[in-house]
Amino acid sequence: MEATITYLEMTSPDELVPGREVAGLALERVERTCRDLPAVQTRIGAPYGWRAARLSAEEWERKLARDPYDYYLIRYEGEIAGMLAVHPQDDGDVEIETFGLVPEFVGKGLGGHALTLCVRQAWATAPRDGGPARRVWLHTSSADNPAALPNYRARGFRPYRTEARAV
Repeated sequence: MEATITYLEMTSPDELVPGREVAGLALERVERTCRDLPAVQTRIGAPYGWRAARLSAEEWERKLARDPYDYYLIRYEGEIAGMLAVHPQDDGDVEIETFGLVPEFVGKGLGGHALTLCVRQAWATAPRDGGPARRVWLHTSSADNPAALPNYRARGFRPYRTEARAV
């Protein structure tokens, strides 16, 4: 099966168009050792065939040990509703490597505000070169949740590249 991968970017925090605020929705920074991370990412990605959803416990341990990401749980009224993984890069870029909600929170009106919180966090993340972020970017696949691309665009992200890839 082939999917279309769309790469999107934002080059200023002023480009963010906030989603409707949802009371009780928050980000919680967690360490890579947080035991919830593999299960949450697996639950988010399994419906869409994400490779990370198929990793063994040993593969997760190796991944988390080497990843240069900052991890956050998305909580709604205290419950884990999703996650964010932010990848500060060397060139002033910050990648939103993972953003998603677990299935039981999808379709409940949380995505716009959850993404808003995540984009604000990405802009607040210092790139590895120590300067301010000059760009926040991410990618999505046509195999992902159909609401993902419209949500990214509604928050102010602009596509800058597409490619076809076997999934």
